[in-house]
Amino acid sequence: MDTIRRTKVVDVLCRTDFGAVVNVKGCIALNDGSTIKNVQIVVDPSKFDAALLKQVTTGACISVDGVLVESMGGGQAVELQCKNIEVYGLCGADYPMQKKGQSFEYMRQHAHMRLRTNVFGAIMRIRHNMAMAIHTYFHEHGFYYFHTPLITASDCEGAGNMFQVTTKNLYDLKKDEEGKIIYDDDFFGQQTSLTVSGQLEGELGATALGAIYTFGPTFRAENSNTPRHLAEFWMVEPEVAFLNQEELMDLEEDFIKYCVRWALENCKDDLEFINDNKFLTPKHDLIPRLEGVLKETFVRLPYTKGIEILQEAIKNGKKFEFPCNWGDDLASEHERYLVEEHFKKPVIMTDYPASIKAFYMKQNEAQGNGSVGYQGCVAPGPTMQGTDVLFPQIGEIIGGSVREENYDKLMAEINSRQMETDKLWWYLDTRKYGSCPHAGFGLGFERLILFVTGMQNIRDVIPFPRTPKSAEF
Repeated sequence: MDTIRRTKVVDVLCRTDFGAVVNVKGCIALNDGSTIKNVQIVVDPSKFDAALLKQVTTGACISVDGVLVESMGGGQAVELQCKNIEVYGLCGADYPMQKKGQSFEYMRQHAHMRLRTNVFGAIMRIRHNMAMAIHTYFHEHGFYYFHTPLITASDCEGAGNMFQVTTKNLYDLKKDEEGKIIYDDDFFGQQTSLTVSGQLEGELGATALGAIYTFGPTFRAENSNTPRHLAEFWMVEPEVAFLNQEELMDLEEDFIKYCVRWALENCKDDLEFINDNKFLTPKHDLIPRLEGVLKETFVRLPYTKGIEILQEAIKNGKKFEFPCNWGDDLASEHERYLVEEHFKKPVIMTDYPASIKAFYMKQNEAQGNGSVGYQGCVAPGPTMQGTDVLFPQIGEIIGGSVREENYDKLMAEINSRQMETDKLWWYLDTRKYGSCPHAGFGLGFERLILFVTGMQNIRDVIPFPRTPKSAEF
């Protein structure tokens, strides 16, 4: 008998050439990961060795040759009448992903196996599609994919929570008279770390190519165990020359709507599976929520106005765990109140206090002791031209700003923060030589996947999560 070439399950389910003999390979119920749907294999036990059939257990990997027929049962159009079975991989009774109600916490302990489950298959196919949407959007809009380094000597955010990269012998560190480590003999000859952002290098690309985007892994050594944080995560960071604050907000809204629309158009089966299953709260809410994003125009809200709304809510009895006075960095509970309860739509918050934002952001014009920001909003202190997108269920999903292109103003901000400039000389050169106005944003890729899938924990939308005390698999 000639070898029959394998057909993917997703393709089998679309065929109508009944009577054709096809080969499928996967795990029972037969699924090869190409779709959320299974293909039904009809087996006549009298035609097969009983010992062989006993090997076909949950998790086993098999190859099946069968005749494609129209299904007599509900829920599918086709099925296979089995002619031949070959068992590739046996699976014992201790298989950790048995067909029963496993918790997500349990499945995280078996991350090497959880990818085989229906829910994680759906999430990973959606993750793939969101990556395709991102690349397609920027390619269609004239952006260039720009690769920024993962190893860096600068701290973009100024937070200091970075993973060091070194070839030094940690048991025999050379130190100076003050007890500080000497890096002269290290691989790069200086202290280096894994990057927290590709933005600073991305700005260089924007001034050369006009519009670029980065899309790659970033790393933050924060000892945080919240359902919104990872130590290793992926960031999408476009940077555009000659873009002002209003245009930046237009870009943010258009981009994220494009991604949501792509998910609805290209991930229908997986979204419906997630939407109809019990692990979402509330159930059946996912697809309507995604469709709602496309229908709404995002609110554009100055930070100062947002604080007024939050303080008015407190006066009317709303309880928040964290304070929200002018100058405070808003917590997720504040952001979600504005989005989910007050406006009931996504919000782009602008013009944050300078003290809670990064050094590279452009300051608004001063007026008295304050500043005038977006739509003429007068704030009691200096503010930066930030443009953060706040989403339901998530809080901040995009952080963006206009960048300060003036050398003297940027240096004044750096000096006021007492930052070291020796490792930023190359960045400052871009303000010395042919500087131009520019702006950009950063989108946490996993936070986008959280929103699109409706999942509750960011550890469940990345194949192998890296968190404090957890780096297995």
